[in-house]
Amino acid sequence: MTVPASARDFTIIDVDTHLTEPRDLWVSRAPAKWRDRVPRVEIVDGVESWVMDGKIIAGMRAHSSVLPDLTKSVGLGAISNVYDDVHPASYSVADRVSLMDAMGIHAQILYPNLLGFGGGLMASFDDELKTVSAQIYNDAMADFQRESGGRLFGMPILPWWDKAAMLREIERCAAMDLRGVNTNPEPHLAGLPDLAHDHWTPMFEMCSDLGLPINFHIGSSDDQRDWFGTAPWPSMEDDQKLAIGGVTVSMQNAKVLANLIMSGVAERFPRARFVSVESGAGWIPYLLEGLDYAALEMMPESAKMFSMKPSEYFRRQFYACFWFESRFIADTIRQIGPDNVMFETDFPHPTCLYPDAARYVERALADVDPETRRKVTGGNASALYRIDLPRMEGHALAA
Repeated sequence: MTVPASARDFTIIDVDTHLTEPRDLWVSRAPAKWRDRVPRVEIVDGVESWVMDGKIIAGMRAHSSVLPDLTKSVGLGAISNVYDDVHPASYSVADRVSLMDAMGIHAQILYPNLLGFGGGLMASFDDELKTVSAQIYNDAMADFQRESGGRLFGMPILPWWDKAAMLREIERCAAMDLRGVNTNPEPHLAGLPDLAHDHWTPMFEMCSDLGLPINFHIGSSDDQRDWFGTAPWPSMEDDQKLAIGGVTVSMQNAKVLANLIMSGVAERFPRARFVSVESGAGWIPYLLEGLDYAALEMMPESAKMFSMKPSEYFRRQFYACFWFESRFIADTIRQIGPDNVMFETDFPHPTCLYPDAARYVERALADVDPETRRKVTGGNASALYRIDLPRMEGHALAA
């Protein structure tokens, strides 16, 4: 694992990673009345399992492909790794920061695993228990941010199932200095109004006022959580299904971006900022060209509700994240706009860029100008999430 000398010319803020939840994350922080109901580790039929309110919600998978010897497991085997199989940077704040130093990464944004990327895996539990569990998770994110010395920034789970609790939690998370929110992009699939409804107006207004970007991680809705999905043909082997499903699920965020723009949400809340997380960037130029064409050629009367073209809303308010793309990413950045793209690794999941993230960035962005490279690798994320960049001589984006 080596960091190229040229990496001194840019700072990496990795905008999509996951920290495997420590075994005591909930029980160590829960009030006594909730301690036996929140997520906890128990031995069930001789097997360690995550249990919530007496119900098994998951085995003890570590959600990590990075092994103790710093190699990486691949394929379906990476999904079945348990805590003792993987590098402690998967679940330990101190070890994560040490590994970030070795990889040349200044800061990371964290998303959840156990409760679902947007909290959706708690759907079958009562709302109060879900809300308490989300609040405890968010408390842990604030703790991790402090323990890391401002290197790890967890995106809190919003209790989107309870409007009043959601609004209180947005204010509470802002007061704890958390830097954004993470929520369900398709609440209508869970029986609530869709995001264009006035039900969500206070959420958009509050996040805008508090400067909290709204993050939509793939796999965060009822429609997206099946990683095999319906895309692979039934005759495929499981590893083939995972490959197909893992790629196509990323592009499901096209629905999210299209709806936020074409429903008028972006028009109504011009200060809101939206991030499409772990979804890649190569498909976005097509989406924006298609939406512009549809608005101008297919629905000119309806388009009068907009003050700009769909692609212009994107450039004003939206961010894409890329990781493994390299062949065409320089051109994609030029088409999307250098202010609207950020870099991620998805550490420590099976698709993650590991261990040479800095060297990968150097190669993938070799054809972009230095200022664009600085924006994409860290400058855009620094501005969006209010993360200080280390001062560099001659660095226009440094704090």
